[in-house]
Amino acid sequence: MYGMREIVAVTVVAGCVLGAAAQTLAYEGGAVKDGGTITGTIKFAGTPPVRKELQVTKDKEVCEKKQHLSWDLVVGPQKGIENAVVSLIDVSKGEKWAITKATVDQNACEYTPHVVVVPTGSTLDILNSDGILHNVHTYSKANPSINKAQPKFKKVLPVQFAKPEIVKMTCDAHSWMLGWLVVSDHPYVAVTNDKGEFTLNNVPPGNYKLEVWQETLGKKVQDVTVKSKQETKLTIELAK
Repeated sequence: MYGMREIVAVTVVAGCVLGAAAQTLAYEGGAVKDGGTITGTIKFAGTPPVRKELQVTKDKEVCEKKQHLSWDLVVGPQKGIENAVVSLIDVSKGEKWAITKATVDQNACEYTPHVVVVPTGSTLDILNSDGILHNVHTYSKANPSINKAQPKFKKVLPVQFAKPEIVKMTCDAHSWMLGWLVVSDHPYVAVTNDKGEFTLNNVPPGNYKLEVWQETLGKKVQDVTVKSKQETKLTIELAK
């Protein structure tokens, strides 16, 4: 049987080991020599769904300036999936972040863009272009959740996230509003365009796990090899 002193000692040692491991796993940004490129398309397997029209129930003079369609699964004519998040999940070393601030706007009671990438520790500016009351509400596991009113006179609401995760964002004042914040500690993350295309530039040569996340279809992980100064092309299908 361990005494109290031995238990405390073991706990301290374990904490130190875990702390050291966490520091070891932290992403290291710097210069990349002879990096490669990953390009590709994320496609929907099956019959593309039809986007639903969302009902505006409040502040119609502002919110009905545009038609609101569902964003939960947007598939283009060639089955490319828009707003899928593509990232390397086991990269520990590579380029430094080129951006220090991200922005999402509340315009006509819609988050623009629908998915925004936010570097850890940087500032996300949440804009209020509508001139009405919004309420920013985030749902987090790794970071503290945010639940803040943004009145019409507060044009910019700056927030920060310390740890990487994908964060859901809604507006308590307008129930149809939905957006996603992709908080990442490295720059090898991209959001697909309206054709389902993405590019990850200047990736250090090596073998990686590449993850695709889509808010309705979930996650898919596959192996990818990056060679020096070469382009790796991928086509990945997601299905319900």
